[in-house]
Amino acid sequence: MEITPEATTFSILAIGFALGLQHATEADHLAAVSTIVSEKKNLLTASIVGGLWGIGHTISLFAVGMLVIFLKLQISHEVEAKLEACVGAMLIILGLNALRKLFTASKIHVHSHKHDGREHIHIHTHHNEQAAVSHHRLTFRSIAVGMVHGLAGSAALMLLVVPIIESNAVAMLYILIFGIGSIGGMVVMSFLIGLPFHFTSGRFHLLNRGIRLVACLISLGLGSSIVYQNLLQA
Repeated sequence: MEITPEATTFSILAIGFALGLQHATEADHLAAVSTIVSEKKNLLTASIVGGLWGIGHTISLFAVGMLVIFLKLQISHEVEAKLEACVGAMLIILGLNALRKLFTASKIHVHSHKHDGREHIHIHTHHNEQAAVSHHRLTFRSIAVGMVHGLAGSAALMLLVVPIIESNAVAMLYILIFGIGSIGGMVVMSFLIGLPFHFTSGRFHLLNRGIRLVACLISLGLGSSIVYQNLLQA
């Protein structure tokens, strides 16, 4: 069976799509997205968060890819380490922000009223879980997080793409297909991450807060580890 250039190109692009799907499941990506999704009760909104992350991720990859492929820019190990450290710092910020929202989400109010001549005091807890984040802010944050991940992951991707793809056009198409795969993968992962938050947000408030706390701690722990490995330990 003869292997044609078209078949080779198709194989490369198919591999790129598959790697993009797998790329979305990396721990730091899931940790970042989970801190945002943890604030959402709606599964559609959770899925949109993943899609926006993927768009930001693809924008960064495509921009760096153009510099590497057409201008022959090299990404050094030192730059790669600093970009990874930025991801760690971002995870810490996301974790702290989610933690802040978790512990300021409920407000306690004391109400008093009289019944049969006696004054009674009732303590009520009101949840302030307004999507304190507007649609535009949600869009910007999710895309920005994806862009930071894309910058950090660009070095490894370029090491895989540039040596094996001779055509610049095919190399750019590979990055685009890889990005589309990462978008699809993160949409699915965000939906799955959103399931426990969705099903516990109403009747199981304490469990919901517990899950959100775990997401915050994972983001903080993983972010601190990444910063240490790529910046402080270097």
